[in-house]
Amino acid sequence: MWRTAVSFLKDSTLVTDETLAQIERLAELAPLHNPVNALGIHVFRQLLPDAPSVAVFDTAFHQTLDEPAYIYPLPWRYYAELGIRRYGFHGTSHKYVSGVLAEKLGVPLSTLRVICCHLGNGSSVCAIKNGHSVNTSMGFTPQSGVMMGTRSGDIDPSILPWIAQRESKTPQQLNQLLNNESGLLGVSGVSSDYRDVEQAADTGNRQAKLALTLFAERIRATIGSYIMQMGGLDALVFTGGIGENSACARSAVCHNLQFLGLAVDEEKNQRNATFIQTENALVKVAVINTNEELMIAQDVMRIALPATEGLCVPA
Repeated sequence: MWRTAVSFLKDSTLVTDETLAQIERLAELAPLHNPVNALGIHVFRQLLPDAPSVAVFDTAFHQTLDEPAYIYPLPWRYYAELGIRRYGFHGTSHKYVSGVLAEKLGVPLSTLRVICCHLGNGSSVCAIKNGHSVNTSMGFTPQSGVMMGTRSGDIDPSILPWIAQRESKTPQQLNQLLNNESGLLGVSGVSSDYRDVEQAADTGNRQAKLALTLFAERIRATIGSYIMQMGGLDALVFTGGIGENSACARSAVCHNLQFLGLAVDEEKNQRNATFIQTENALVKVAVINTNEELMIAQDVMRIALPATEGLCVPA
């Protein structure tokens, strides 16, 4: 599920009439996700009315953020009355990957300071300290944060009214511009697919090269701010379609970070080893395949099993 009101749900939950109504109320902020999810719930409840339904929210992992991390510097009423704040996304992935990292290191996640880079057509960076999300790049919507495939990420907000006035664009057209025409696609003019942009850059396409540089630099800036917030870093993790498969992207993000104790062994990086840091590096650098489906299934089992006691399931 794309979003939950912070005052309403902070964890995966059994679906009730109230839960479903809340999902439907938030559809205007998640037009690609919530209506379809709500439809699925309606159909499931009609076909299997006695079986419990579970809503798993991608924002729930980030409900541990402190106020300074989630409050925007807007008039207070926009938060108090409309719930405008940083929610964060990719929580299911960040939670799963950080847990796997701790298992592979053989130490409790509660002892680690981790930065997780979920890089794909949608990308986000998450700071995880002692097992809890303490900051994340996506905010009120998945549009904000680092540069993505077709999304701009953070820009000067004054650009929008300026464009709207100059080109007579509606709010819907501005949303289309930011969400579907920007990012790697907008800068490169080639594609929203990192692989295509990388290939174009290799043939000398200047805008493609610039797009790849911007992509990495926005991530690096975010990583730097999170290291400051956590007071250091124990592990940097790459996941998602780009993070798991592009040695070029990982190398660009980690370039010249030796002063932080972070250095990549390019031989390990090129063969997608699980740990790609150099032998003497102080910071672990890991490549871990995400498995959001497994995390969702585990949450469903955790929530639903107690509700199935005494339930007779027909053979």
